Amino acid sequence: MIRTDFLVIGSGIAGLTFAIKTAKACPDKTILVVTKTNADETNTKYAQGGIAVVNDLENDSFEKHIEDTLIAGDGLCNEEVVEIVVKEGADRVNEIIDWGAKFDKQSDGDFARGKEGGHSEHRILHHKDVTGAEMERALLDTVKQLPNIQIANHYFIVDIITQHHLGYLVTKSTPDITCYGVYALNLLTNQIEIIQSKITLLAAGGNGQVYRTTTNPSIATGDGVAMVYRAKGRIENMEFIQFHPTALYQPGQRGQAFLITEAVRGDGGILRNHKGEAFMERYDERKDLAPRDIVARAIDSEMKINGTEHVWLDCRHIPLENFIHHFPNIYEKCKSLGIDVTQHMIPVAPAAHYSCGGIKTDEWGRTSIKHLYAAGECASTGLHGANRLASNSLLEAMVFAHRSYLDALEVLSNINSSALLPEWNAKGTSQPREMILITQSLKELQQVMSDYVGIVRNNVRLQRALKRLDLLWEETEELYRSTTLSPQLLELRNMITVGYLITKGAAFRKESRGLHYNTDFPGKSELLQNIVL
Repeated sequence: MIRTDFLVIGSGIAGLTFAIKTAKACPDKTILVVTKTNADETNTKYAQGGIAVVNDLENDSFEKHIEDTLIAGDGLCNEEVVEIVVKEGADRVNEIIDWGAKFDKQSDGDFARGKEGGHSEHRILHHKDVTGAEMERALLDTVKQLPNIQIANHYFIVDIITQHHLGYLVTKSTPDITCYGVYALNLLTNQIEIIQSKITLLAAGGNGQVYRTTTNPSIATGDGVAMVYRAKGRIENMEFIQFHPTALYQPGQRGQAFLITEAVRGDGGILRNHKGEAFMERYDERKDLAPRDIVARAIDSEMKINGTEHVWLDCRHIPLENFIHHFPNIYEKCKSLGIDVTQHMIPVAPAAHYSCGGIKTDEWGRTSIKHLYAAGECASTGLHGANRLASNSLLEAMVFAHRSYLDALEVLSNINSSALLPEWNAKGTSQPREMILITQSLKELQQVMSDYVGIVRNNVRLQRALKRLDLLWEETEELYRSTTLSPQLLELRNMITVGYLITKGAAFRKESRGLHYNTDFPGKSELLQNIVL
């Protein structure tokens, strides 16, 4: 058994911010950061555009950023949380700058601020087009300086340990469900280990791999959401999946697609259909800088009207020097594929990008399970509502990591971690005979979610998806009960659970709002509600 004071699941911006703060505040306490691959392989690393923050009060204001966020969220944002994130965000950004993160600056020394869809002002701080990677680097460098933080790579969290594992009946109505730690599969030894903790922070990232094409890395399999749902914790608003409008289109591609950041359109990039028409003006007066839900649906519509698999992003009029300076990573990627951005338009299509729902938390990051916090993309804090405003996610992650840390410090001394936790029971299981049972089920899941629960939905598609997901769940649970555990099986199990939650939430929502568009309910309901599962 491994014992620690603070267990952090995930090594992205939320997890590492929490770890650094607790380590500095409690030098006599132990912090264990667990990640299923390497510490730097996170959704944070792939964030290109930047971080939205108001730190130029002469030309911007908190009120404007709050209003932009509320408009994007389409009525479902928690206004108190929006105000918290926007107003506390500048301090959190200053902290990560103090920890070594570098953002691009102008010749006068001021920050070079970009503008993205849905924003009324230039407020996006960035580091070229690899902002997330730069922030991740600074955080990992800071972690190395703190001896009471240990990072355990190649551990796959199987389940949260609660009273259920101690022999008690636990349901969603059970009061005071408590987290005592986790069962974790050590991927180097293939053994299940117990990690007992006083405080656990879930910062396990998103779930884009549920779909056939996504901007997320292969690790984004919804593990955090799935394990909390199994532990009878509260999950909300999973139907709001944000599709990034402009992933680089490559024929026949599955899995992770290369992201063409929204900042390219902020710098003047224009979306065109196969006739060469700049079509966004037909869908929204903000044209190419409309919020992502509107742009993604517009592209989806143009693709269906013209029978094409992608549209074009025209950057030919942007001076090459400016493009290379701001988007060196995108420039090199396009160049490697024979795309000269001064001569050729970039083929783009929407891809699953961000989950606006997730593990329901309060304004301090507390989940419905005691001693368990959640931050980052796996959490539903109330900031995003029905649609995330561009570049608000990194800000939210830091703000809620900070608030979770503050609350955890207050309760830590009152937590008794002496519960006797049972060993993992693998009796009666055997090695799986055919991996194709897992790989084929994964393909079926991604096909079902992409075809039936994508950008545009209807009742028939959703009901068909639920039937297919039920069958996949039954088959996978039988594998789970009868075979020894593997990361592939665990990820499949988690993704089927997340796919079910997305689809069930979509079926419950009898309206079209934000990222959820159902052609059978094209209007908005007067009843504003969060779908809690």
